[in-house]
Amino acid sequence: MLKQFFKNILKISWLITALVSLSGFVLAQEIVLDKQADLEQVYLKSNESVGLLPMNDLDMEFGYVLYESEIQVDQANSVLELEHVRDYAVVFVDEQLQGTLTDGRKKVSLKVTPGKYKLKLYVENIGRITYGPEILDNSRGLFGSVSLNAGEIENWTITPLHIKGLDVAGLKFNARRESSVPGFLHGNFHIDHPKDGYLDISGWGMGEVWINGKYIGAFWEEEKQQSIQVSADLLQKGQNEITVFELKNSGQKTMKITDQPVFK
Repeated sequence: MLKQFFKNILKISWLITALVSLSGFVLAQEIVLDKQADLEQVYLKSNESVGLLPMNDLDMEFGYVLYESEIQVDQANSVLELEHVRDYAVVFVDEQLQGTLTDGRKKVSLKVTPGKYKLKLYVENIGRITYGPEILDNSRGLFGSVSLNAGEIENWTITPLHIKGLDVAGLKFNARRESSVPGFLHGNFHIDHPKDGYLDISGWGMGEVWINGKYIGAFWEEEKQQSIQVSADLLQKGQNEITVFELKNSGQKTMKITDQPVFK
C-alpha cells in the first residue's frame, strides 16, 4: 500500500509539472538581468544655469532630467533641502545613493564625511495637471531654491534624458558590473508557449520596462501594485529579451514572470 501511495504522488507531481510546462510559464520564472548600458547613451543637450530650471524651461512635458552640481560638505549628517520637487527625485553623492525626495518629503540627510563631492539629482516628471487649481502652478522638475545646511547650491548642469519613447534596440550593452548609479539593464528568458502573464518587479525602485523592444510600462516601489501586465502578443516562442531602466538602482539582479498580479 505504501508503494502504491508513492506511485500516486509521483503521478500527481508529473501531472503538475506537465501542466506548468504547457502554460508557457514556470509559475515564478526568474529572469536574470546580467547586462547593462550606461545612462550617458541617452543624454541630450545639457544646459548650464546658476539656479535650477524646471522642465517647462527645457521644453519637456514629461520624462527624466539629471541635475548636477559640485558641493562642499563641511559636517557629517549634512541636510540637503529642496523647495520644489515635481514629482520624484533620487539623490546621489559621488555615485552613492542618499535617498529619494517628493514634494511632500523635501529633505534628506547625506551619509558622507566632510569633503567636496558631485551631487546628482535624477528627477522624473510623471505628467502635467490639466484641471483644478494647480493648473496655474504647473511647473515640473526641480525649481526654487536648493540648499545644503541652509547654504544655497548654485551652478548647475541640467541634462534631459531621452528615456520616454526610447528605441532600446540602439543601446549598447556590456556584461553587468557592480554599480549603484541609474542605468539600463538587460536579460533574456525562454518561453515555450506564450500566454498572458505579469512581470513581478517587487524590490525594484522606479523605472521603465521593455520586452522584445516594445514598451510595457513603468514601475514604482511606492505603488500598491508591484507587477506589470505582459500580454501574449508581446512574447515570442523561444528566446525573449527584457530591458529595464532603473532610476534608484536598488541592486536587484532578477525579475519574475508570474501568472498572477503582485500586490504589496
